[in-house]
Amino acid sequence: MFTGIVSDLGEVLEIEERADGLRRLVIACSYDPATIAIGASIACSGPCLTVVERGQKGDRAFFAVDVAAETLRVTTAGNWRRGSKLNLERSLRLGDELGGHLVSGHVDGIAELSTREDLPDMAGLTLRAPGALSRFIAPKGSVALDGVSLTVNEVEGDTFSVLLIPHTLQVTTFGSLRAGARLNLEIDQMARYAARLLEAAQPR
Repeated sequence: MFTGIVSDLGEVLEIEERADGLRRLVIACSYDPATIAIGASIACSGPCLTVVERGQKGDRAFFAVDVAAETLRVTTAGNWRRGSKLNLERSLRLGDELGGHLVSGHVDGIAELSTREDLPDMAGLTLRAPGALSRFIAPKGSVALDGVSLTVNEVEGDTFSVLLIPHTLQVTTFGSLRAGARLNLEIDQMARYAARLLEAAQPR
């Protein structure tokens, strides 16, 4: 589990195509490699990926992950290239502060950035969600976009808006976002369960 609070900005250093559509990524980070366990989970701009290697390349720490064909297909990971910047978060430990909201690292779909409005020290984003997911998005509710926990401001049909504060713009990849960008979207788990309970309660 994660909280949607980004703890590092990573950079894709190497990409290696493997059998059966598997792709290995080597990602630079500022984490101490000695603290990263093989098999640990790290959220990389949304998707939860398993560490298969870690170490040092020159003066840069790194970890490597294998990305399955399905993940490449249903997330933006298929478009990551050498030099791509990624929002990183290590998995939640018991006793850690829950600063955002509970995030599983399982991407539900892709949201597209329709417009960006730059305000003094802030930015307002309007995004379009896949139709099947829009019913799970509510004003003042939570979403995770590229692994970042955000509060929804307004919802109209399948579009919704969020406001980015200066800190978020500085410590995530969102500072460089422009209209047309595609972001990994994970809906709030509580919204999913509430909708499922309501569906189950309907007469058959």
